[in-house]
Amino acid sequence: MSDQAGGARPQVNPRLAADLVDVFVYVVVLNLFVEYLPRVLSETFTLTLLTAVLLKAVLEVVLVAKQRVVARLRGASTPLGKVTAAVALWLVAFGSKFVVLEAVDLVFGDRVSLGGFVSVTLLVVTLMLARSGVRWLLHGSDGRVPQVDAR
Repeated sequence: MSDQAGGARPQVNPRLAADLVDVFVYVVVLNLFVEYLPRVLSETFTLTLLTAVLLKAVLEVVLVAKQRVVARLRGASTPLGKVTAAVALWLVAFGSKFVVLEAVDLVFGDRVSLGGFVSVTLLVVTLMLARSGVRWLLHGSDGRVPQVDAR
């Protein structure tokens, strides 16, 4: 493998690195849920890994939808606009749990089960908290992503 520009290697894409770390965090959290909550099941570690990838994709879409609704809520100038945006935010937060359950059921069938609404809500909240905690640990209090070279 030849080095470019006198030994310099390309930088690791920080977004890709963050996504990869998120998936690993999701795998750990999922496995803890499988171990300690009887309604959360995964037949194999491979299925847990694939479920983590699916959850990462679904939750990224949900986060984008939530950010758009929050922006509408902040930008609403009338009481009706604020109420409409608040209801939409609640629908995104509430409905996303059913989207997660359906996506997992469609892709994995009976081989993976995240339980019901309560367990998937607890799972999603735990995933988001774990993701935020790991990012905070890796980025520090300033929130900046460190540049890592690929050596």
